[in-house]
Amino acid sequence: MSATRSGRSDKTSQEANGASTGDKRKIDDASSSEPPKKAQKSLEETMPALEKSNGGKDTAIQDEENAKGADSAKESRDAEDDNEEDNQMKTEDQPQVNEEQKPEPKNETKDTTSYTPPSTLASAAAITQPSSRAASMPSNILEKGIIYFFTRSRVGIDNPESASDLQRTFFVLRPIPHDAKITSGALSDSTNNRLFALPKKTFPKSHSDRFMAFVEKAGTSIADLKEEFMAGNTYDTKTQGTRGTPAVSAVGEGVYAVTQTGRTTHLAYMLTVPEDVGEVQRELGIRTQGSWAVSVKNPARKGPANATLDQGPEWPKEFVDEFRGLAWAPVKMKYLDYANVQILLIGEGGEDGLGGAVEATEKDQKDEEKETPREELEKLEHEDELRVDKLDGDDSIFGDLGISKKDYGLLTKW
Repeated sequence: MSATRSGRSDKTSQEANGASTGDKRKIDDASSSEPPKKAQKSLEETMPALEKSNGGKDTAIQDEENAKGADSAKESRDAEDDNEEDNQMKTEDQPQVNEEQKPEPKNETKDTTSYTPPSTLASAAAITQPSSRAASMPSNILEKGIIYFFTRSRVGIDNPESASDLQRTFFVLRPIPHDAKITSGALSDSTNNRLFALPKKTFPKSHSDRFMAFVEKAGTSIADLKEEFMAGNTYDTKTQGTRGTPAVSAVGEGVYAVTQTGRTTHLAYMLTVPEDVGEVQRELGIRTQGSWAVSVKNPARKGPANATLDQGPEWPKEFVDEFRGLAWAPVKMKYLDYANVQILLIGEGGEDGLGGAVEATEKDQKDEEKETPREELEKLEHEDELRVDKLDGDDSIFGDLGISKKDYGLLTKW
């Protein structure tokens, strides 16, 4: 483990305990006014129905097929049929579209007859690709890169005091080449970024937490995200005149790796910004380091109307065929390169928050040249910390994203 990591990693178990305590908050996003209606509901308009389920309790979406695809260790206790899955997704009340859902930019269209992966080789001042890195890369790391966490406050709330004051929580995956090393300088832009939205506003904190998320934008640049996602907007209402949707606030940056262990895929991360995790991160379930088991939903398998987007991903037929009729499957990165893909995040434990996400394969264990996913993630984290320290410390996140600290800010305290 890197030297810069040691001082922070000692606090991880304490953060986990602090993050898992406290009453769960019931969030009522209902509002007295509505923004202009659209002909078809957007992702932002569809997701509120998932914020409350089973009388405000956390949504569990797991059947026998999901257990096989998302977490084989849970097969014996999570076996359920599709009807049970649908019942768990139903809500007692479906919130109406309210003034907090801004009109969504038009969906990107892709050629669904074949798949062409977005390039991860865009020029990047802070990225090199040494030959030695390729030889030591763990075979079960599917993707690695930089991860960002954001929140957006509810309409009319400039200074949120808890997660209940948030409209939505998001994260962005910014992939880098598989054999890349992070060096110094700000990251150059590319068009392989993905934006994910969480209806529940918080991330899973334990094994019992299973939260839905959606790919809101894929194959997009940071510049486009700045214009179409990060910035606020205004709209007219019939009863309260012109209202505004707040700009996002950054709540974290780090490095991530998507790994596969057996039939389970994981998203593991280590934070580099902020240097000290605050009360905002703890309430949102963002730790110094952590991981979630991740599975992808088959869009051909219908769910309840209040938990399904009006429009699914524009996948090639070959993607759907790969599910072999199953409702859920482990992540393949190509699945996430389309908007409107639905994923399930399941909390993972372990004293260090990473659980089994960073374990090496048996084959790699026999290869002395191969590192473990944990070692590669720690190496990335160390490299990114050095890069951040040479820039502006915690403020380096604004340089990477091309945004102003004054306009967006880094939220660590309510």
